[in-house]
Amino acid sequence: IAITPHMYFTNLPPLHSTEYQLPNHSRFVAVGGIYTVIQTKARLTCEEWGENYFLVGPYMESSVRTQVELIEPCNAALRRTIDKMNSSGCKVYFGRWLIEGSPYVILLDVGFTAWSLDRWKSELWENCSIGVPWFDREANDAILFGFLTAWLLGEYAAQCDEPPHIVAHFHEWLAGLGLVLCRQRQLPVATIFTTHATLLGRYLCAGNVDFYNNLAEFNVDKEAGDRQIYHRYCLERAAVRCTHVFTTVSQITAIEAEHLLKRKPDIVTPNGLNVKKFSAMHEFQNLHAQSKARIQEFVRGHFYGHLDFNLDKTVFLFIAGRYEFSNKGADIFLEALARLNYLLRVNHSDVTIIAFFIMPARTNNFNVETLKGQAVRKQLWDTAQTVKEHFGKKLYESLLVGQLPDVSKMLDKEDFTMMKRAIFATQRQCLPPVCSHNMLEDSSDPILNCIRRIGLFNTAQDRVKVIFHPEFLSSTSPLLPMDYEEFVRGCHLGVFPSYYEPWGYTPGKTTHTMYMCFHCVMYIFLNSSFSGIYILDRRYCGVDESCNQLTSFLFQFCQQSRRQRIIQRNRTERLSDLLDWRYLGRYYVSARHMALAKAFPDTFIYEPQEPTSATGFRYPRPASVPPSPAHSLHSSPHHSEAEDEEEPYDEDLEAEKDRVNIRQPFNMPNRNKNQTVSLPEKN
Repeated sequence: IAITPHMYFTNLPPLHSTEYQLPNHSRFVAVGGIYTVIQTKARLTCEEWGENYFLVGPYMESSVRTQVELIEPCNAALRRTIDKMNSSGCKVYFGRWLIEGSPYVILLDVGFTAWSLDRWKSELWENCSIGVPWFDREANDAILFGFLTAWLLGEYAAQCDEPPHIVAHFHEWLAGLGLVLCRQRQLPVATIFTTHATLLGRYLCAGNVDFYNNLAEFNVDKEAGDRQIYHRYCLERAAVRCTHVFTTVSQITAIEAEHLLKRKPDIVTPNGLNVKKFSAMHEFQNLHAQSKARIQEFVRGHFYGHLDFNLDKTVFLFIAGRYEFSNKGADIFLEALARLNYLLRVNHSDVTIIAFFIMPARTNNFNVETLKGQAVRKQLWDTAQTVKEHFGKKLYESLLVGQLPDVSKMLDKEDFTMMKRAIFATQRQCLPPVCSHNMLEDSSDPILNCIRRIGLFNTAQDRVKVIFHPEFLSSTSPLLPMDYEEFVRGCHLGVFPSYYEPWGYTPGKTTHTMYMCFHCVMYIFLNSSFSGIYILDRRYCGVDESCNQLTSFLFQFCQQSRRQRIIQRNRTERLSDLLDWRYLGRYYVSARHMALAKAFPDTFIYEPQEPTSATGFRYPRPASVPPSPAHSLHSSPHHSEAEDEEEPYDEDLEAEKDRVNIRQPFNMPNRNKNQTVSLPEKN
């Protein structure tokens, strides 16, 4: 189970992951969270708080076996807390989560305390007037975990020798009940609640409504009741109203939360990543080349018998994420692909587009025709290797006797027969399949129905080919054995025209991964002919206008030379630093300091400061850019045939424009009346 659908990841950590930080007299606790937020932020937070940082979640044996090292707690108060809870009918485990930073984890066995569910539901109704139906298993788990978390925090506060200052950070509605109980029981806890996307917003957007332009018009109680999620909505809204500090992960989600949850967020805490820089400029180029070669091998098998396009002039696009056809923008992407196909055909372009849809759906197995394609490809490879061995042996023998080989005699009749049989095996009577799996609901599948409507059937005349892979990628797959990150490195362009939750982890993770690649671009960012990131306007534009805008971006990208794509990669490499937790982590630090000041005003003071200047983020020079002048050497050792050698481009000038256009984030220090509590220098 996950707080929000974490379908990009396998071996997920426990539901409602909880973080604890106990720095000296100030103790930090974060409850809930998106998997990647907690995982990637752990290293930076451990550097900040050291051994006083903890993660808390429900005990799941399958995850613990592979991801957690169970040990004895080193904190005396925490050890007494765990012993007391275990003796009172709970099962609490302690250990280290085996990820970067190796944070401590406290695991609560939710199922072991299921006998208390009815009693805790009654208490919730009596104290908060929130009723939860018996059939909602997810909400039942949220109740169990919420009461256990509040129990843990209250017991820990009682076991401390000195009055503690605890900060609890709750992510998403599933973990929010613990926050409500902390405030209702008046525990010494400063609380933070973060919503990555509102519960009601997800349901409304899935109903194909003009969501963002009608936020102020929704009757939230009625809409939640009509969708039978009123009790969940009450839990989420109660957490928002009770928390000391309310945050969201983007400005658009902040506007959404203000209308649907009736509270304006105090601060925006953007999603971050641990950006990895390569020490040598050729490393990411090699990774891209290797991953692209593996994708090309899959394409050779998938399009066997219809491989009438040049793979060296083929651009790989992809969209990935939860299968939310409209919310994730699959509808507008398909429509843009149809229009792009028309533009490429009428302009007689020699560029071929292959668009991958990586979205999980209900299937019963791989498509037979797709598996056959990979088998045929392997058979052709084996045939070529056999003929090559025969040819090489005869060539070697000819050279040994000092004679130039007679090419007409190098291949015998058996070799020609073998090759003809292999060629005949590549003949197929059907078109390359659009879907790689057998869909259980083929006739009602939104993507397949849209493909049928726009007519992208992978014919020879189509310059745009479509491959729908209704399963997340895995290195153990017999069809496309690649992890998601490897697949992203091998592609040229990631397209995420989401209507709802557009600033989620998928675009950010793609930006971080693809800057390591040779070709790198995502949305549109900054007004420049060599932009590194492209942003599509879907709030103030109609569907048709947004679709035309996306089509224009894609068509422009298809016309670019290899050198222009290298320049885009350089820009995205600089921009990727904006996603690093060492840059974005300061917002979480500010939220914690703000919560401490609100909950313990006699001890802490929070004084936000406005930026003193408009100086931008100081980007390091990308490793892929040579130190020599831009006009003397290109940033790539090879050039495309159609490359414009006189195209003006000054890397230093473009980098300076980026630095000016991107403002420094607010620096928000916090001071303790008794001790100094300020932002870490590393942030």
